[in-house]
Amino acid sequence: MEIRFPPGFLWGAATASYQIEGGWNEEGRSPSVWDTFSKTPGNVLHGDTGDVAADHYHRYKEDIALIKDLGIPAYRFSFAWPRIIPGGIGQVNPKGLAFYDRLVDGLLEAGIQPFPTLYHWDLPQVLEDAGGWTSRQTAQYFADYAGIVVEHFSDRVTNWITINEPWVVSMLGYLMGVFAPGVKDLKAASYATHHLHLGHGLAVQAMRAAARQPLQIGVTLNLSFVEAASKSADDQKAAYLHDIFQNRLFLDPLLKGTYPQEAEKDLGFTFPAGYEKDIPMITTPTDFLGINNYSRNVVKYDASGWPFHYSHTNPTGNSYSEMWEMAPQGLYDLLIRLKRDYPLNAIYITENGTAVPDGVDADNRVRDSRRIQYLQDYIAAMHQAIQNGVPVKGYFVWSLMDNFEWNLGYSRRFGIVYIDYENDLKRIIKDSARWFSQTIKENGFKIKSYYAEPF
Repeated sequence: MEIRFPPGFLWGAATASYQIEGGWNEEGRSPSVWDTFSKTPGNVLHGDTGDVAADHYHRYKEDIALIKDLGIPAYRFSFAWPRIIPGGIGQVNPKGLAFYDRLVDGLLEAGIQPFPTLYHWDLPQVLEDAGGWTSRQTAQYFADYAGIVVEHFSDRVTNWITINEPWVVSMLGYLMGVFAPGVKDLKAASYATHHLHLGHGLAVQAMRAAARQPLQIGVTLNLSFVEAASKSADDQKAAYLHDIFQNRLFLDPLLKGTYPQEAEKDLGFTFPAGYEKDIPMITTPTDFLGINNYSRNVVKYDASGWPFHYSHTNPTGNSYSEMWEMAPQGLYDLLIRLKRDYPLNAIYITENGTAVPDGVDADNRVRDSRRIQYLQDYIAAMHQAIQNGVPVKGYFVWSLMDNFEWNLGYSRRFGIVYIDYENDLKRIIKDSARWFSQTIKENGFKIKSYYAEPF
């Protein structure tokens, strides 16, 4: 079977500032919450930090050349707030802007479309010290930052993402405490959720006001199709509640102007007093929805489950990466559900990829056939959704290169380019990168099996 994508479909690769840049204290950059979190013993596997990461801060020219050589038309990266405004508010760091000037100009010179994200979790630590996203003021500070960056770069950049995965910030950062800033408090997570939504809406308006030309602006949510482990009433309710927690708590305010009532009644979220008055700002119109998707969620009732009374299960029948189930049908089901339930004119898959244990063979080749299989199957599922009327306009593979995988440090590899951490951070093109390059060139592929034959 052969599939081809519509003309104009946008292909890209994605990264994030703290995960690849390094240069953590260079040229005026201040510490972010992830600098603080990763340097706190016990928070990150093996005590890893993003101090150096893939050293993109110094090797961006080499990385731009890689993107160009692979024929990838678009590059999604993120601006580091503490690099541009080290104090979180106030004075702009010209050296921080200059780095991104060099990056953006280098991309454009190479014929690569920049597709930046303004916030990919690296909040200036000084703002966290003042309450972080639990403080309403942070939403306004974010909008101020967004306006400054857009005013500077919108003469060259037209596609923008405000916030990457607000769910991760509020739930993993303020509820479960496994990501920066490491807080475990449901009220804090509730306030952070609302202020992230508000910050997005305020930022969109600030960006429109500062823009030098018409912009395409969206927000990226990490969404997963949720299934119950069985047909039992308890498991069905568990799945219903998890869908609210994972998906609707972010989709509904942004796209429908309301929080699901079960978020407060059944899950215990308590939003700031008078939050309703912020809804018109939160629902400020945008041009697209970015979706990060890696797997589906299968849940069951679990009386001892925390923070709510359910837990995740790992069904048999599919393959698994080092992180999650490989379940491409889940992406298709998610996209169809979004088309059914929400008013969306354009969707971009802003992250999709998998972590598998890569290794460099004796001939200096990385044969990551399981990643190729994953990408093919998920892209094919996306194609099927497009055929059924879902307005997906582009796809960004996660990630361009191996990087700092948050609390798992450097133990997981998502890149289509291998980073040799033991050998001067040498870049090695993986087989998956060559496959992705060919897919872009042909705007599609012939479906086949890439799983290695058993020994």
